Amino acid sequence: MMRQDRRYPLQALIAGFVVFITGWSLAVSAQAQAGSDGKALFEKRCSGCHALDRDKEGPRLGGVYGRTAGSVDSFQYSDALKKSGIKWTEENLAKWVTDTEKLVPNNDMAFHVEKTDERMEIIAYLKNSSK
Repeated sequence: MMRQDRRYPLQALIAGFVVFITGWSLAVSAQAQAGSDGKALFEKRCSGCHALDRDKEGPRLGGVYGRTAGSVDSFQYSDALKKSGIKWTEENLAKWVTDTEKLVPNNDMAFHVEKTDERMEIIAYLKNSSK
Protein backbone atom coordinates (compact mmCIF):
# COMPACT_ATOMS: atom_id res chain seq x y z
CA MET A 1 0.00 0.00 0.00
CA MET A 2 1.33 3.46 -1.00
CA ARG A 3 1.43 6.24 1.49
CA GLN A 4 -0.28 9.43 0.30
CA ASP A 5 1.91 12.53 0.34
CA ARG A 6 -0.05 15.44 1.82
CA ARG A 7 2.28 18.08 0.43
CA TYR A 8 0.92 17.94 -3.13
CA PRO A 9 -2.55 19.37 -2.38
CA LEU A 10 -0.92 22.21 -0.45
CA GLN A 11 1.56 22.86 -3.26
CA ALA A 12 -1.27 22.84 -5.80
CA LEU A 13 -3.22 25.32 -3.69
CA ILE A 14 -0.18 27.63 -3.41
CA ALA A 15 0.49 27.37 -7.16
CA GLY A 16 -3.15 28.20 -7.91
CA PHE A 17 -2.99 31.22 -5.61
CA VAL A 18 0.20 32.46 -7.31
CA VAL A 19 -1.43 32.10 -10.75
CA PHE A 20 -4.52 33.97 -9.52
CA ILE A 21 -2.50 36.86 -8.03
CA THR A 22 -0.34 37.12 -11.15
CA GLY A 23 -3.39 37.26 -13.42
CA TRP A 24 -5.11 39.79 -11.20
CA SER A 25 -2.08 42.08 -11.08
CA LEU A 26 -1.71 41.91 -14.86
CA ALA A 27 -5.39 42.85 -15.29
CA VAL A 28 -5.04 45.80 -12.90
CA SER A 29 -1.89 46.90 -14.70
CA ALA A 30 -3.62 46.68 -18.09
CA GLN A 31 -6.55 48.78 -16.82
CA ALA A 32 -4.19 51.43 -15.45
CA GLN A 33 -2.29 51.48 -18.75
CA ALA A 34 -5.54 51.78 -20.73
CA GLY A 35 -6.66 54.71 -18.58
CA SER A 36 -3.38 56.53 -19.05
CA ASP A 37 -3.45 55.86 -22.81
CA GLY A 38 -6.97 57.31 -22.98
CA LYS A 39 -5.95 60.40 -21.05
CA ALA A 40 -2.88 60.93 -23.23
CA LEU A 41 -4.95 60.47 -26.40
CA PHE A 42 -7.63 62.85 -25.09
CA GLU A 43 -4.99 65.46 -24.37
CA LYS A 44 -3.38 64.95 -27.78
CA ARG A 45 -6.50 64.65 -29.95
CA CYS A 46 -9.30 66.46 -28.09
CA SER A 47 -7.96 69.07 -25.66
CA GLY A 48 -7.46 71.71 -28.34
CA CYS A 49 -11.25 72.18 -28.30
CA HIS A 50 -12.43 70.34 -25.16
CA ALA A 51 -11.64 70.13 -21.46
CA LEU A 52 -13.24 67.97 -18.83
CA ASP A 53 -14.11 70.80 -16.45
CA ARG A 54 -14.84 73.84 -18.65
CA ASP A 55 -16.20 74.83 -22.01
CA LYS A 56 -13.70 75.80 -24.68
CA GLU A 57 -14.37 75.89 -28.42
CA GLY A 58 -16.30 72.68 -27.67
CA PRO A 59 -18.37 71.82 -24.60
CA ARG A 60 -16.91 70.39 -21.40
CA LEU A 61 -16.66 66.61 -21.59
CA GLY A 62 -16.50 65.74 -17.91
CA GLY A 63 -19.69 63.80 -17.23
CA VAL A 64 -20.42 63.37 -20.94
CA TYR A 65 -20.97 59.61 -20.64
CA GLY A 66 -24.68 59.10 -20.02
CA ARG A 67 -25.53 62.75 -20.70
CA THR A 68 -28.00 63.86 -23.37
CA ALA A 69 -26.33 65.57 -26.33
CA GLY A 70 -26.58 69.35 -26.38
CA SER A 71 -27.53 69.64 -22.71
CA VAL A 72 -24.72 71.69 -21.13
CA ASP A 73 -26.49 75.01 -20.52
CA SER A 74 -23.31 77.08 -20.70
CA PHE A 75 -22.45 75.92 -24.25
CA GLN A 76 -23.99 77.06 -27.54
CA TYR A 77 -24.66 73.85 -29.51
CA SER A 78 -25.83 73.52 -33.09
CA ASP A 79 -29.60 73.17 -33.42
CA ALA A 80 -29.06 69.75 -35.00
CA LEU A 81 -27.23 68.41 -31.93
CA LYS A 82 -29.66 69.98 -29.46
CA LYS A 83 -32.60 68.39 -31.29
CA SER A 84 -30.93 65.00 -31.77
CA GLY A 85 -32.01 63.57 -28.41
CA ILE A 86 -28.93 61.33 -28.41
CA LYS A 87 -27.71 59.95 -25.10
CA TRP A 88 -23.91 59.62 -24.98
CA THR A 89 -23.35 55.89 -24.60
CA GLU A 90 -20.23 54.02 -25.61
CA GLU A 91 -21.89 53.10 -28.92
CA ASN A 92 -23.06 56.64 -29.72
CA LEU A 93 -19.75 58.21 -28.72
CA ALA A 94 -17.96 55.74 -31.03
CA LYS A 95 -20.29 56.65 -33.91
CA TRP A 96 -19.86 60.35 -33.14
CA VAL A 97 -16.07 60.33 -33.05
CA THR A 98 -16.01 58.15 -36.18
CA ASP A 99 -18.22 60.43 -38.30
CA THR A 100 -20.10 63.28 -36.61
CA GLU A 101 -21.92 64.24 -39.80
CA LYS A 102 -23.26 60.74 -40.34
CA LEU A 103 -24.64 60.53 -36.79
CA VAL A 104 -26.00 64.10 -36.65
CA PRO A 105 -26.10 65.93 -39.99
CA ASN A 106 -25.46 69.70 -39.86
CA ASN A 107 -23.67 69.67 -36.50
CA ASP A 108 -20.75 72.02 -35.80
CA MET A 109 -18.01 69.43 -35.14
CA ALA A 110 -15.96 68.24 -38.11
CA PHE A 111 -13.20 66.40 -36.23
CA HIS A 112 -12.96 62.59 -36.12
CA VAL A 113 -10.63 59.88 -34.84
CA GLU A 114 -9.78 57.37 -37.55
CA LYS A 115 -8.27 54.55 -35.49
CA THR A 116 -10.75 52.33 -33.66
CA ASP A 117 -8.37 51.56 -30.79
CA GLU A 118 -7.74 55.27 -30.19
CA ARG A 119 -11.49 56.02 -30.24
CA MET A 120 -12.13 53.29 -27.70
CA GLU A 121 -9.32 54.49 -25.41
CA ILE A 122 -10.67 58.06 -25.48
CA ILE A 123 -14.22 56.83 -24.83
CA ALA A 124 -13.02 54.66 -21.91
CA TYR A 125 -11.24 57.71 -20.47
CA LEU A 126 -14.38 59.85 -20.83
CA LYS A 127 -16.51 57.09 -19.30
CA ASN A 128 -14.18 56.77 -16.30
CA SER A 129 -14.02 60.56 -15.95
CA SER A 130 -17.82 60.70 -15.79
CA LYS A 131 -18.07 58.56 -12.64
